[in-house]
Amino acid sequence: MHSPLKSVNSISQNPLRVLRQQDVSAREVLVRGCFRTVIMIASVVQRWCGTPLPRCILLFKIYRKKTPNYCMSYSMLRRCWMNKLPVLSNNFKMQLLNLTTQIDKQEVIDLSKFPVERIRNFCIIAHIDHGKSTLADRLLEMTGAIAKTDKNKQVLDKLQVERERGITVKAQTASLFYTHRGQQHLLNLIDTPGHVDFSYEVSRSIAACQGVLLIVDANQGIQAQTVANFYLAFEAQLTIIPVINKIDLKNADPERVESQIEKVFDIPREDSLRISAKIGTNVEKVLQAVVERIPPPAAIVHDPFKALVFDSNFDHYRGVVANVAVFAGHVKKGDKIVSAHLGKAYEVSELGLLRPEEHPTQKLFAGQVGYLVAGMKDVKEAQIGDTLYLQDQPVEALPGFKPAKAMVFAGMYPVDQSEYPGLRSAIERLTLNDSSVTVQRDSSLALGAGWRLGFLGLLHMEVFNQRLEQEYNASVIITAPTVPYKAVLSSAKVIKEHGREEITVVNPAQFPDRSVVSKYLEPMVVGTILAPDTYTGKIMTLCLNRRGIQNNMVYVDDHRVMMKYLFPLNEIVVDFYDLLKSLSSGYASFDYENAGYQAADLIKMDILLNGRPVEELTIIVHRARAYSTGKAVCERLKDSIPRQMFEIAVQAAIGSQIIARETIKAYRKNVLAKCYGGDITRKMKLLKKQAEGKKKMRRIGNVEVPKDVFINVLKRKNK
Repeated sequence: MHSPLKSVNSISQNPLRVLRQQDVSAREVLVRGCFRTVIMIASVVQRWCGTPLPRCILLFKIYRKKTPNYCMSYSMLRRCWMNKLPVLSNNFKMQLLNLTTQIDKQEVIDLSKFPVERIRNFCIIAHIDHGKSTLADRLLEMTGAIAKTDKNKQVLDKLQVERERGITVKAQTASLFYTHRGQQHLLNLIDTPGHVDFSYEVSRSIAACQGVLLIVDANQGIQAQTVANFYLAFEAQLTIIPVINKIDLKNADPERVESQIEKVFDIPREDSLRISAKIGTNVEKVLQAVVERIPPPAAIVHDPFKALVFDSNFDHYRGVVANVAVFAGHVKKGDKIVSAHLGKAYEVSELGLLRPEEHPTQKLFAGQVGYLVAGMKDVKEAQIGDTLYLQDQPVEALPGFKPAKAMVFAGMYPVDQSEYPGLRSAIERLTLNDSSVTVQRDSSLALGAGWRLGFLGLLHMEVFNQRLEQEYNASVIITAPTVPYKAVLSSAKVIKEHGREEITVVNPAQFPDRSVVSKYLEPMVVGTILAPDTYTGKIMTLCLNRRGIQNNMVYVDDHRVMMKYLFPLNEIVVDFYDLLKSLSSGYASFDYENAGYQAADLIKMDILLNGRPVEELTIIVHRARAYSTGKAVCERLKDSIPRQMFEIAVQAAIGSQIIARETIKAYRKNVLAKCYGGDITRKMKLLKKQAEGKKKMRRIGNVEVPKDVFINVLKRKNK
C-alpha cells in the first residue's frame, strides 16, 4: 500500500511528467475543438464547392489518425487539411453576386398590384392585458410575416421596457398579405398600448386607420380603458369590430361580455367574434372580418403625392425614420419631397413596408402605410403630424394631430452637469419617438441646469426615465411630480411682468404668493371606475378621501358597476390607481379625462432640511390637507434619507410657520465607555465636547437626498 506522502514526493521529484500529461490533455482538447470547427466549415465547403460532407469528415479523420500521439501542432494539422480541400473557382464572387441578386428579386414586393380597394388599415385597441399583442402575434403568423414558433410572444413589443414590464408603451406597425376569396389583400396593422397614460399613441394610430378591432377579455369583461378607446374610435367614425378574447379560460363567460357590449356600446351581439388568440381559435375569422367589414382608405392614386407622418424614430446612421400614411399619389426612391412644417426639401433614400422589420420596396402608393428615410439628421425636422409632398407638386397640408396635453410635470436634471449636452441630445431623440412629452428648460440652485418635462401620467414618466437609462445610458435625477396649476393675478405690477392676468404654474417653486393673486385654479378630471359591486363601499370611501364628487353610477350588468367621479388631478396622479387595485383585489379599472379647472384654496408647502429649503421637494397642497400631508412627507423623508454623523431636522413649513417635524438621529460614539465611575463632571465634559463637534458638523455638513425619494415621498400609506 502506497502512502500519500510517497506519491506526492514522487510527483514533485518528476515535474516533467506532470507537464507532459497536461500538454497531452491540452492537445486533446485543442484537436477536439478543431474537429467541431471543421464540421461547420465542411458544410460551407459542401455548399459552394460540391464536396460531400461525409468525404470531408473522412479526410479529417484520416489526418487525425496520422497524427502521432496528438503531438502534431494545430497549425500543421490545419495545413494538411487545407491542402486537400478543393480550390474555389475564380468566378466564385460572380456566382455569389448572381445568387444575391436572385434572392433580392424574389423578395422585392410590387406594391402597384394592390389597388386601394384591396388595402385595409386597422389597429387593435383594448384595455391593458386583454390580449392585443398576442392577437397581433397570431395574425403575423397566419399571414406568413413571421415563422410559427413557440418563442413568438409580444413580437411587436420591441422595447426593452415593454419586455420587462409586460405592457405595450409604443404603437407598432406591421404590413400583412392575406388572400381572401382568391384575391391578395394588403392589411396594415397597428398594435396600440392599453394603459391610459399612453392614450395619445392610440389617438395617433386611429388617425391612420379606417377600422379597429376592439378586444375585450371574456373573463374580465368591459374595463375603463375599453370604454375610453371605444369613444376615441367612435368619434373618429371608424368601423368597430368587437372581438371577445380568451374564450379558452376556465372562467370565461362570452355571453355576459356580449350583453355588456350590446348595453354599453349599442353593438349587436351577432357582430362580436369569439376567439382565443393564445391557441389560435377562430383567428382566421378576424382576418375575414377585417377584409369584409372595414372599408378601404379614401385615397386617390392619380392625385399629387401627400403623406402624413404619424410616428418616427431616430437611427444613428440614417437619421430620422418616419412612419407615413400615404393619402394620395405615390413616392419612389430618389424623389424630392418637402416638409410642410419647415418647408425644407429632402431626397428619399429608402422606403418600404414594416413586416414587422423594415422591408425596402421601390414605391409606396396611395392608401398604404410604410416607412421613409430622407436624410433628416436633426430631430426637430421630423414633426409628428407633418405633411410630406413632392417638391414640384405642392399640396394643402393635412390637419395633423391635436397636441397632447401634459397632466404631470417633473424636473429632470443630470447627475453631473458635465453630462448635460449628452442628456440634451438623448431627450431630443427620445421625444422624437414619444411626441406626447413636452420639454422646456429649467434650472435649480441645488441641481443646476435641467428641464421641466410634461407627461400624460406617472407611469408615462417612469417609462420615459427607464428608456433614457436603457437606450441612451443616461442617469438622471427626477424631482417630485406635480400638476399644472393656474393663478389669476390681482396686482397690476405682476400682470405687467407676465403680460397676462392668468398664468400657468408647473414648477411649485415659482408658485405666486397669495398677496398678488385673487384666486388659484387646480386641474380637474372626470374619472371612470369599473369594478364588481362587492367593492363599491370601499371604492366610494377612497374617492371621498381624495376629494372626489360622484357624478353618476350605472350597473353594466348584474355584478359590475361603472362609477364616474370628478377628481382634482393632484389627488389621483401619484398612487390612486395602486390603492384602487389593492382595495378591489385587482378587479377594478380606472380611466380619466380632462375636465378643465376649478377654484381651490391652495398653498405652497416647503420642506426644510436643517433649516435649508429643498426646492425640489416643494409641494402645492390644498389647505385642508396641509398638516396631514406635511406630517406624512416628513415621516417618509425620515425613513428615506440615510443617517449622518450629525442630527438632521426634517420640517414642513407654510411660509414661516412650521407645521410638522421629524428628526433623523446622528451616528454617535459612546464617549463614556472608558469611564467606569468617577466624578460626574468628567462625563459631562466629554458629552459637551462631543455635542460641540456635532454642532460644527451640522453647520458645515451637506445632506444628500437619494434620487428615488422625490417620487416615493408623495405616495401615501393610508388606503
